Amino acid sequence: MIRHFTKLLDIKENEARSIFRRAKELKELRKREVCVKTLQNKILAMIFEKASTRTRVSFEVGMKELGGDAIVMNTQDMQLSRGELLKDTARVLSRYVHGIMIRTFSQTVVDELAEWSLVPVINGLSDKYHPCQVLSDIFTIEEIKGDIENLHVAYVGDGNNVANSLIEASILFHFRLTIASPQGFFPDVDLTERAKKTGLFQITTDPEKAVMDADVIYTDVWVSMGQEKDASRKKRLFEPYRVDDSLLKKAKKDTVVLHCLPAKRGEEITDEVFERFQDVIFTQAENRLHVQKSLLEWLMIKA
Repeated sequence: MIRHFTKLLDIKENEARSIFRRAKELKELRKREVCVKTLQNKILAMIFEKASTRTRVSFEVGMKELGGDAIVMNTQDMQLSRGELLKDTARVLSRYVHGIMIRTFSQTVVDELAEWSLVPVINGLSDKYHPCQVLSDIFTIEEIKGDIENLHVAYVGDGNNVANSLIEASILFHFRLTIASPQGFFPDVDLTERAKKTGLFQITTDPEKAVMDADVIYTDVWVSMGQEKDASRKKRLFEPYRVDDSLLKKAKKDTVVLHCLPAKRGEEITDEVFERFQDVIFTQAENRLHVQKSLLEWLMIKA
């Protein structure tokens, strides 16, 4: 059966746990420089409508380290830019490759690609979700803090794709999540209503309230790709949501700060706080590689 990863709730908790166990093994094997060729002769097509550093490099390196290869395609260089239907692109690529990863704007593009593809489709990022990022974030949090069910995660900032995927993660992994965003910039309404029913989710406009008792504080850029024309207004509105020393004083003494990168230092996070938690943040970035390698194996040869 073909499995896709268009959003975090496409998988069950036991499946996520299996992916984590294998990611831990793959991370250790890489550290010991042990070659793993489980995806030998497999090809991943990577479609980019948005700029990328971590997504492109982690997926491409991951495929090559597992014995496979990756083809990088920009949508402007594809027949999609000349009007070819997405469903036709999906069916053509399915005859050539063993998996498709797409980084795009609209979630409907990801969903349509998955509907017509005969091979697994992975959402590398859309405006609605960032599932690969948040799946690896949960792996990172548990590496540092232990079982996430016992933890309180606070997200401070724009209710964007990362916030939406964190809400899905809280539903999937049963942990306490509080999101602080300005009015008008809350995450997806349907997701928040679903999460509220778990009794583990709260949403507020008060960042200090959000981080009280927080084991983890998570932030992201205030202005996502494609929102540049609204940058000045958003920066003014989000000033109180900066992760700085003053905000950290409201959280637990042993709280850690996460950032999915790239960071706009001086905006959503101060340079001082970023550098204090840089080891955690860059471990978070590194873990994209290990978790995605495990995900690629699971989708291409195990599911």
